[in-house]
Order: sequence, then C-alpha cells, then structure tokens
Amino acid sequence: MLRIEGRYADVALTGTLYEPGDDPPEYRGAPTPETDFVWVCDAITPVGTGGVVQEIDGREVRVIFEQPAPRGFDDRGRAIDAAHDHLVEQFARLGVDPDAATVSVLD
Repeated sequence: MLRIEGRYADVALTGTLYEPGDDPPEYRGAPTPETDFVWVCDAITPVGTGGVVQEIDGREVRVIFEQPAPRGFDDRGRAIDAAHDHLVEQFARLGVDPDAATVSVLD
C-alpha cells in the first residue's frame, strides 16, 4: 500500500494506492480485487457556503470532500500517473496552478 500526497503551501490531500496482496477497503462502492492496483482518494469541490475552510495563498476557500471514487489499474506506473493527475486536478479546482502543486509517493 502506498500513500500518494498532493501538496500546495500548507494544504495537502492524500490518497491510497492498494497493491497486490493488500487488503482492499471495505465500504459501499469500494473496489473489488479484479485489478492489481486500486487508487482511492477524495475529490474536492469548492462551495460558496458550508464545507470546510481551507486557507490557500492567504484566501479562504470553502470545500467539501466527495466520497472516494476507486479506480482500478493493471499496471503500477499507470496507477501512480493517474493518482498524480487526480491530485493535481483537485488543486486546480481550488484555483491553484497545476504546476505549483507537488505530488509525492510515500511508503
């Protein structure tokens, strides 16, 4: 199991990449072990009211976290690339330049 983290300034979003032999998560809509690699991470949606306040570049942004949408892959490299793209996209939703966010694979 790998944790893959996207970070910009003091804001971080971390997802999990399940690998062969890992116990997959068990919740409604969780992935089945039909693929070797399963990426699971929240999606962020900015909202006008409610949600959780995040401070980004000195501005307050209200966000909600959507239910994780698991995605399966047969190849580890493709799974990591998809995780990277997903995390960068989440920051772009918050108005962050996609090139400014960093993504790290954590063991």
